[in-house]
Amino acid sequence: MAILPRSSYYDKHYRQSPALIRARQPYLVRNIFTGLGLCAFTIGVYSWTINAVAQDDFSDVPIPDAPAQPPHSPHTGVEKSVSAAALDQQKAERLKS
Repeated sequence: MAILPRSSYYDKHYRQSPALIRARQPYLVRNIFTGLGLCAFTIGVYSWTINAVAQDDFSDVPIPDAPAQPPHSPHTGVEKSVSAAALDQQKAERLKS
C-alpha cells in the first residue's frame, strides 16, 4: 500500500499545523475580499440579465394563424391501419408459399 508523502504543513491526522496557519494569515483578508468581489460581480451580472430580459415586449410580434388542417404524417390514422393490414396480408402470403 502506497503512503502519501507527508507535508510539513500537516500533522499525522492531516490537520493544519501552526506553521501553515501563519503562512496563510497574510492572504486571508485579500482572499475574502476577492471572493466577495467575485460573488458581487456574479450576482450583478445575473440580476442585470434578468432585468434586461424582463423588459422585452413581444406585443408587436405578429402571431401566425393556426393552420387550417394540420399536415398528415405518413404513419398516422387510417394510413397506419391500411399499411398494417397490407403487412399482415404479405405475411400471410409468405406463409402460404
